[in-house]
Amino acid sequence: MESLMMSFDKLITRLDKLQVNNERNDGNRRSRSRSRNREDTCYYHIKFGKDAKCCLQPCKFGKEFNSGSVVTVLPRGLIKVRAQPTTLKLYAASSTEIQTYGEKSLALDLGLRRQFRWTFIIAEVKSAIIGADFLANYGLLVDLRNQCLIDSLTGLKSKGGICQTAVHSISTINERKLLIPPTSSDYQPITEKEATDLKQLIEGCNYAVSNAELFMETLSKDLSILDGENVRLVLGSKPQVTQLMKSIEAAIEEASIVEARLAAYDEALGRIREVMARVGQKNQAIHTANNNASLLLEQLSAAISQLDIPANHQRILNEAELPGGREELSLAGAALLKAMTAPLPLGLDKLSAVTEQKKRLEKLKAKFSVIVARHLNNLFIHLGNDTGENITSSELILPTHEAVHHELEPYTELMQLLRALDNKAFLQLAKVYRDTMSKLYKRDLKHFFEIAKNKLISKRLQAHASKTSGQKTEDLINPAPMCLLSAELWPPVSEGRFLDSVLDCVLSQMQPVCLAEQAFCISFLQLDSVLTPSNSNEMEETECANNGAASPGSVTSTASKKLERQVNEEVRATMSAIFPSLETELNNFIAFLDKVDSFWCMFVLVRLSQHVMSAQDTGSFLSMTFASALIQVKRAFDKFMQAQQQSILMDTKVNRRHKCGILPYVANFGLFAKTAEKIFKHSDRKVDLEKWYTKLVGTIFEAIVIHSKEHHKTPPEVVKMENFHHMYDLLSQLKISVLDQERKEAKQRYQEALRAYVIQYFGRPLEKLNLFFEGVQAKVGAGVKESEISYQMAFSKQELRRVIKEYPAREVKKGLEHLYRKVEKHLCEEENLLQVVWREMQGEFIAQYIYIEESVRRCYPDSMVTLEFTTQDILEFFSEIARSH
Repeated sequence: MESLMMSFDKLITRLDKLQVNNERNDGNRRSRSRSRNREDTCYYHIKFGKDAKCCLQPCKFGKEFNSGSVVTVLPRGLIKVRAQPTTLKLYAASSTEIQTYGEKSLALDLGLRRQFRWTFIIAEVKSAIIGADFLANYGLLVDLRNQCLIDSLTGLKSKGGICQTAVHSISTINERKLLIPPTSSDYQPITEKEATDLKQLIEGCNYAVSNAELFMETLSKDLSILDGENVRLVLGSKPQVTQLMKSIEAAIEEASIVEARLAAYDEALGRIREVMARVGQKNQAIHTANNNASLLLEQLSAAISQLDIPANHQRILNEAELPGGREELSLAGAALLKAMTAPLPLGLDKLSAVTEQKKRLEKLKAKFSVIVARHLNNLFIHLGNDTGENITSSELILPTHEAVHHELEPYTELMQLLRALDNKAFLQLAKVYRDTMSKLYKRDLKHFFEIAKNKLISKRLQAHASKTSGQKTEDLINPAPMCLLSAELWPPVSEGRFLDSVLDCVLSQMQPVCLAEQAFCISFLQLDSVLTPSNSNEMEETECANNGAASPGSVTSTASKKLERQVNEEVRATMSAIFPSLETELNNFIAFLDKVDSFWCMFVLVRLSQHVMSAQDTGSFLSMTFASALIQVKRAFDKFMQAQQQSILMDTKVNRRHKCGILPYVANFGLFAKTAEKIFKHSDRKVDLEKWYTKLVGTIFEAIVIHSKEHHKTPPEVVKMENFHHMYDLLSQLKISVLDQERKEAKQRYQEALRAYVIQYFGRPLEKLNLFFEGVQAKVGAGVKESEISYQMAFSKQELRRVIKEYPAREVKKGLEHLYRKVEKHLCEEENLLQVVWREMQGEFIAQYIYIEESVRRCYPDSMVTLEFTTQDILEFFSEIARSH
């Protein structure tokens, strides 16, 4: 019965689906349209149909109103211009995709007495389609029964016809995806038996389609019969149900009995569980006690082994004497240090046995400290009393103390142990060593620099022996300061080379001695102990705590730099205590050189800079000392160069009795520059010299202008011309790149002075002629034509001939000879500029002559008036005058 009901339900469902599909198919049915009325169609569409390329209006062919189309579409074939595909997609009723090619605006005539302009979508369709968007916009109604188009705005109608098309509808979305209903997960197809029963039922009721009410009545009667059978079967099974209930009650009673037994067993097991839990706790306590006892035994054994010192080491620490038992004492001290620095577990240091052992270790430490400190203290004092074999020697050699280092080197390990065990005693010993060695080096350095000074003094005495028969030695030691005005007092080049060799020897002797002492102190006094791994780790941990989230690499780098800086500071402090007089003696020696000859500061600057730059350890004590001295030397050099600059402006006295000639500072600058170039050749300090070059040359240029006005016998233009020419020639020879601009400036100033001198002293030999033609130019400027100048009374041809007669060739030559003698008196013979000036005057005279000739030719073209001499005569005048002198 149940299967019959299920089959019936399925049958009803299928009938419902069948009815829905029929209704849907009725909506898509198209009837065949009647044949087109040829009277409403143009010739081209009658003959060619839809393949026509032209159309004559009015023509109703091709106007399709598709009530199922959403958009208005124009076929691609009607567009003559080639169109490109677009991204817009259209879909037919079958979900077929239709490609679009843009849009086109057209005006339609539908026979409704007004135009309908619309934008068509160009698509891949057979014919034009007017869709629902067009109809809705213009209020047009499609009447299928009367086969006409109605304008709702005017009430007009336009007759048409019904036709079939391949594309039933066009939409912008895929409607198939929307129409397919989702399949229910609860749906199950009917089985074969159900299908057979349903088939027999349908076959027995052939009248179901024609008389559905009779069919439903038949089904209701069958269902009532089946329900009655079902009730009868249920009532007939009552005895079996009673028997089943009794069996269930018996099963429940048996289950209660089993449950009571299980409860008794569980109670018994609970008591056993409590007992076992107590036993487990006792076993755990016993195990913990055994572990604790084992760990305590291990810690006590380790503490005893760490704090215990072998008996032989204790005996050595109590009875040892130096220097005999040095090695044994070192081993015993190392064992003592290991015992005293052994890490103990927390709390064991409070045990009475550990406290007693530490007291015994303290006593042994005190004995070790006394033995080592007493012996090394006496040894330091003994080595410091060395008289020195090289003190009486006159050789420029700084004695080394390698013997002292060799004597103390075996005690380096003991010093390390003493520092670790008794830092106070170690510091006291280090102070004794520094004081002792400082006395030795102070004595040696004083003697060493005295020898260097004596060598320089003796060299100068020998060099000036022939000149200083009546001069005192003090005058040689403290000479007048050198400047650009006193080149005769400059030291010979040989003296500078000797000074350079002595200075190089002094600096070279100091370097190995200081470096050897520094290396020994770092090893013997453990000056680099802060670089041990433990200290480095502690420093890194401190940096990490201070820097927070800084990267590990940067923290390590910063910590290492701080440790290195700390070591360098400690080393320099120790070396300063051992060499307290080194910097003072070196500065005194440099000051002595400055007193002997301030010109030598350039040698000292170059040589000391080389030693500073070549130092391997720039942070060492000696490098810092040399750097400090180099600052003093640089100041002395600047002071020396400033003195040269001041001497040019303030100390120069112009010789007024004779011709000025070359000024002394201009003449001496060449020798000064050549000497400085030799000294600073291939030196890194040449930049300092070049800075002063520009200052000195600028001052010289300024002084030339000032001093040119102070001489009464020599014109200022001549002074500037000769001195600037000398500077230009000198700078061209020196070829100093930094002075290229100054060289060009000297040349320019020389040419300006030459031109000014020629203009001022040559003047205009044909003065009246020049004045005459200046008047002519004034008239021309006032508006008189050049061809009419001769009609002016003051500028007539007769007046021109009269002026020309005043300048015969003989008188012109005589005037030039007088001018040559005058120029010769002004110029000095050193620069040899007479011919240059004379040639410049010759050019000026020829230029004036050409100007006069051109003026005569333009203003007096046919007058036949000319000067008594020609350009060739002028050249011969100047050549004869130059040769005759």
